[in-house]
Amino acid sequence: MTEALSASVSQRNPKRWLILTVLCLSTLVLVIDNMVLTVALPQIAIDLRAGSQALQWVIDSYILVFAGLLLTTGSLSDRFGRRLIMVLGLALFGAASLIAAYATSAGMLISGRVVMGIGGALIMPSTLSILINVFDEQERPKAIAAWTGVSVLGMVGGPVLGGVLLNHFWWGSVFLLNVPIAALAVAAAFVLMPESKGPARPIDLPGMALSIIGMVLLVWSIIEFPSKGLDGTWPTMILAAVVLVAFVIRELKAEHPMVPLHLFRNRVFTGSSFSLVLVTFANAGLTLVLTQYLQFVLGYSPIKTALAFTPFALTALVFNGMGAGLVQKLGVRPVALIGMLVLAGGFGALAALTADSGFWLPAAAMSLVGAGAGLAMPAAIGALMGAIPPEQAGVGSALNDTIQQTGGALGVAVLGAVLAGTYTDRMPASAPAAAREGIAGAFASGRTELIGAARDAFTHAMSNTFLAGGAAVLAATVIAFFLMKGAKAAAPEGIPAEAELVEAK
Repeated sequence: MTEALSASVSQRNPKRWLILTVLCLSTLVLVIDNMVLTVALPQIAIDLRAGSQALQWVIDSYILVFAGLLLTTGSLSDRFGRRLIMVLGLALFGAASLIAAYATSAGMLISGRVVMGIGGALIMPSTLSILINVFDEQERPKAIAAWTGVSVLGMVGGPVLGGVLLNHFWWGSVFLLNVPIAALAVAAAFVLMPESKGPARPIDLPGMALSIIGMVLLVWSIIEFPSKGLDGTWPTMILAAVVLVAFVIRELKAEHPMVPLHLFRNRVFTGSSFSLVLVTFANAGLTLVLTQYLQFVLGYSPIKTALAFTPFALTALVFNGMGAGLVQKLGVRPVALIGMLVLAGGFGALAALTADSGFWLPAAAMSLVGAGAGLAMPAAIGALMGAIPPEQAGVGSALNDTIQQTGGALGVAVLGAVLAGTYTDRMPASAPAAAREGIAGAFASGRTELIGAARDAFTHAMSNTFLAGGAAVLAATVIAFFLMKGAKAAAPEGIPAEAELVEAK
């Protein structure tokens, strides 16, 4: 054992921590964009005359493309080079950010977000897959903690910086943040990072086509269901199911499958996957709802709205660091369960907020959410990635990202529908259509009595939304309790996931 450990240490890449810096910087550009966008949504709604459905599509268009392409881009990164795919994604993401920054209509902004989604799908699988291959079993938990920790730092710095920009410039300036960060990450990747590839294998073109079509149809159906109902979405739902079943059959029979579906026979992998879906489902509606609550209901300025998210990000960062140590002492499942219970409590606290809540009540509630997410997410991701063979790290990372993005798409669609439906039902029937559609429309009317009614209606709708999110987290806790027994933070280097199947039975 000692000789094996010494050999592992001697084979470590001497630039691995510098490489991790590049990976964190690449991830940071995606996190900052998503967090800054949520702060800018109220101004976008007013300036571009975008209703709640258009605002959801500003978010959902990115998710739709991102989720649809992840499995394909992850496979391509394993085949053609993870650094190459990541650099291409960064360049595309930066260029698309310019389109979004100078958008003159909601349609143009959504188009920019679509291209950004393509870039993001190229970036994200490569970052985690490179990390898995660069760091060995001993250092991998620390590297994953640092990688997720930098994402949390983006949650702190992004909204604050975005709030400052919104106080001095137009909303499009928040997208310009992406350009210098992407450029710096590209330069650093070429200077510091060696190319990394998986074993050469034939490209699974049928699998790629089926995965893209199936995921796009699935996410499209999820997004459209709240507004069109079953009557308007059942054709695409059925088609999505048929295509995804064909994809599964193809991957099970292919000699060189794009996605290692056998991983789902592992109870820990399956439990981690479904838990992540439900947790990201709940978190997806968090910022979308809170930014409107803070600015429209409590009257916060953009900078104060950004600062209000700081307790969430700081506690997530602190407990993310604590979680890495706790996993070594307590194991993955206890840490994940504790985190999910705290997270559910945070959603319960958010549901109790009123139209008269000051700064500290929302801050305390978001601190609970941050602490729970900081404990639960890295533990679940570590367990999931530990079951994936290193040679398939790219597509395995993409599988992890796809799981989370599917949960996010579900969260935005379902929780957005709960928010919009409850809000409309609580508004006076005599209110103008724009005011009944969203709180931004009520504020645009300038009528005091209408604004007051909208604040009350939105607060009630927000409570229902957070209760639904909390219920999803509790469901994730139950799944983790029964399926994540015996979960480990990382599988031994190079051992296929099939070796874990005996324990899972």
